[in-house]
Amino acid sequence: MRLKLNIQRIIEMAAAIADEKGFDAVTLTAIAENFGIKKPSLYNHIESLDELRCELVIFASMQLKEKLAAAAIGKSKKDAILEIAIVYRQFAHDHPGQYQSIMSSAWEYKESPRFKAVTKELMGILRTVLSHYDLHDDDLTHAVRGLRSIMHGFVSLEASGWFTKPAGREDSYLQLIHTFISGVEILEHTSPAKK
Repeated sequence: MRLKLNIQRIIEMAAAIADEKGFDAVTLTAIAENFGIKKPSLYNHIESLDELRCELVIFASMQLKEKLAAAAIGKSKKDAILEIAIVYRQFAHDHPGQYQSIMSSAWEYKESPRFKAVTKELMGILRTVLSHYDLHDDDLTHAVRGLRSIMHGFVSLEASGWFTKPAGREDSYLQLIHTFISGVEILEHTSPAKK
């Protein structure tokens, strides 16, 4: 039976390879070997490794965006932030290669209109959740950047093998997120825009 290949299947295979072996392991040769085909056959569907990796970054960003959007549905303020933070960390654990592609390689594809669009939507979810607080202009932007930085910083250090002490990593993460929430609540009432 002949293999029915298309760009979506190729991207999904790239994602699987990235999650198993790391983003750098995503090559056209690896893709072809996993499908049991010759490498030139891939060129019927994709032009280059660079295009494939760009598509993988977009695919991974969309997966993360969809999971965060689903986590935020029906929740607001601290409940939404907490749920998003949990789902964000879980995505990084479940899909380490895809997460790596978003964080370490996305800048290479920043001129792609599709990448720009999905990134805007991804950050828009965080902005929407935090806009439930009475924050304005720069304060809201700072809060969005802060939440993203906290989540990414923790999961990146975790993935690098830090946090080996007996205290539970999940407890540390949740404490960090609760601390952020407390800070946002204070900011909501002390913002210079209110004075």
